[in-house]
Amino acid sequence: MSFASVLFALFLPAVLLGDLLLQGRPRARKTFLLLASYVFYGSWDARFLLLIAFSTGVDWFVGGRLAEDRPDRERRRLLALSLAANLGLLGVFKYCDWFLDSLNRLLALGGLGPLPLAHLILPVGISFYTFQTLSYTIDLYRRRIRPARSLLDFALFVAFFPQLVAGPIVRASEFLPQLERMRRPRPEDAARGLYAVLAGLVLKIVVADTFGARAVDPYYADVEAYGLLGSVLAHHFYAFQVYGDFAGYSLIAIGCARMLGFRLPVNFRAPYAARSMAELLRRWHISLTTWLRDYLYLPLGGSRGGPWRAARNLSLTMFLGGLWHGAAWHFAVWGLFLGVVLVGSSLREARSGPPRPGFLRAARDIFLTFHLWVLTGVWFRSPDAATAFRVYSTWTRLDGPLFEPWLLVMLAAVWAGHLAAPRLHPWLEERFVRAPAEVRGAVLVLVLGLLAAIQAGAQPFIYFQF
Repeated sequence: MSFASVLFALFLPAVLLGDLLLQGRPRARKTFLLLASYVFYGSWDARFLLLIAFSTGVDWFVGGRLAEDRPDRERRRLLALSLAANLGLLGVFKYCDWFLDSLNRLLALGGLGPLPLAHLILPVGISFYTFQTLSYTIDLYRRRIRPARSLLDFALFVAFFPQLVAGPIVRASEFLPQLERMRRPRPEDAARGLYAVLAGLVLKIVVADTFGARAVDPYYADVEAYGLLGSVLAHHFYAFQVYGDFAGYSLIAIGCARMLGFRLPVNFRAPYAARSMAELLRRWHISLTTWLRDYLYLPLGGSRGGPWRAARNLSLTMFLGGLWHGAAWHFAVWGLFLGVVLVGSSLREARSGPPRPGFLRAARDIFLTFHLWVLTGVWFRSPDAATAFRVYSTWTRLDGPLFEPWLLVMLAAVWAGHLAAPRLHPWLEERFVRAPAEVRGAVLVLVLGLLAAIQAGAQPFIYFQF
């Protein structure tokens, strides 16, 4: 059930109505939202519910015992059980065939026959809820949070439908206290949530799907036909496609949760307005980058031990972050490539201090940072390493087609809107929230009508594959 589908347009009002009718009955509300979340997740494949129930059960069991006064050795065993269960589940479904395929290539060098692949279906959202449940057991192990008050609370934390499939990755410390209070949504919550949903749909359907269908997909269908300028422009389009797709999903998730009275963390803060790669990563997929920092980079040692160890830890973190995005070597190369660029950016920031003020300096920094991101994005979009090298090989030519003029005008407009977003977005939100209900209703009908007219070429959310 995609956020951009007619089915979800029927599902969400039904959930909002059911939640409204159960106001004043916290346990009934939680039960209803949990059932709705399972219906939402099961709509892809009901078998996936067994996996999320397994992950929920293991971490509820482990969390309950970590909350007790137990010897350190036993606590470490409990944490190891959670890590093995969750990462094992993720490893089997996401990485099994990739590992077997890589092993078969090595065996072929020795003239040995291939091992059969498992051909497992990747459960949608498994990368997200796995990290989410792990944050609960790790934080309990570190004694930084209190355990969930009930299995119902914990199960809803794991399966809450707005962010279940593609984030933001919500931590127990952020969500469980909201379940304990279970406050009633206010009219302002409904208005702000609706604005976020509409803004997210615009980013997804108008920006991401248009750029994907009209520019990125045609480019990757015939990479060799394009020269340097066409290739660079295609990856400009792709940068905004993947941003519009994922930032749009995050906004819809935040908006749906807000209408139900819950606050989810902001996941994007105009990343392409960043003046360095380190800053861009602090603004991009914030819930993942902070998760990797707190649960991987810092436990590895962080910046302790000098710049070389910091560089090693950062590169390893980004390498594993690349593999988190997909079971393929080109994702691993993308993560490592990004890690190397990020190390250089971090060393430069440490040596030179914060960026110096000035419009021209800022424009130069934003331009260079964005094009470094575009350069690494070739590995993220390419279906394999061979295609990435083919893309780079076309950069020696100046011939080849470009894109339709209206697409270039749209790209420039989206660029301008993105740079203005930190001020423009709050201003538009306030105007929408303060408008009379009749005006908001008219805007809703108008936007949904326009989106329905455009949606003929709608594409699945990119991050569903992760």
